[in-house]
Amino acid sequence: MKNFDVSTLAKMIDHTELKSNSGEKKIKNLCEEAKQYEFISVCVNPANVEFAKKQLEGSDVIVCSVVGFPLGMNTTEIKALEAKKAVEQGATEIDMVINVGAMRDGKHDYIREDIKQVVQASAPAHVKVILETCYLTDKEIIKACELSVEAGAHFVKTSTGFGAFGSFEHHVRLMRETVGPDIGVKASGGVSNFKDAMRMINAGATRLGTSAGILILEGAKLFKFAPAAWLEPEIPCHTCPARSASMAKLPKALYQYYTNMCLKCDHREKYNKFYE
Repeated sequence: MKNFDVSTLAKMIDHTELKSNSGEKKIKNLCEEAKQYEFISVCVNPANVEFAKKQLEGSDVIVCSVVGFPLGMNTTEIKALEAKKAVEQGATEIDMVINVGAMRDGKHDYIREDIKQVVQASAPAHVKVILETCYLTDKEIIKACELSVEAGAHFVKTSTGFGAFGSFEHHVRLMRETVGPDIGVKASGGVSNFKDAMRMINAGATRLGTSAGILILEGAKLFKFAPAAWLEPEIPCHTCPARSASMAKLPKALYQYYTNMCLKCDHREKYNKFYE
């Protein structure tokens, strides 16, 4: 940990800009930053793939694009076509969003086929499957990971960053345990500084989706001066989903599910007074 390689960290970061109001000036700046800091990729919306590819000519930075983003409610045929077009325009990685409602309904064959068709349409590009973990129980996350592997996906990914909350260490750890060592795990949503990044990596993430990549790398330079306890959760627990979960975005049952998880989490006894 004390000898953490900053260049290795840079190659784990998808430098991301997915806002709907981002024009070419913003995308060009994103690409320039990615080249300067040697991030592995830029992650952009499909309409920006061709432009980003041109900006990155002559560099090792690749283009990642999103499919069915951010809701995942497109038909399978549209997702596959969107993925195929993005690859034709220069994307070498595709981050697709599953149909979360179908996953919650237990339509496992549908989810598997949805992913499989995008994987096939994206070849030879790699596909990351966005589970939107904030809307799923642990059991559903495990099953979604299994379906992703069965469908031939190369990564599973926590979040779009547009849901009720983003990455949560417990989910990353659960995903890693489920897919094993040969499938990538991408943590995205709320990874806003070096401390967040290290928590996700320690939990099993091999890729980070963030717009704060530069800040993360700057934090990495200071890491050698930090005490061992620096990565311990804040009080109240910074990584607890119930702390940021919103009733406006979460179904009532899931809000209660995460609240109960908070009360049973590993930090419950240590920080007991903050929960009572």
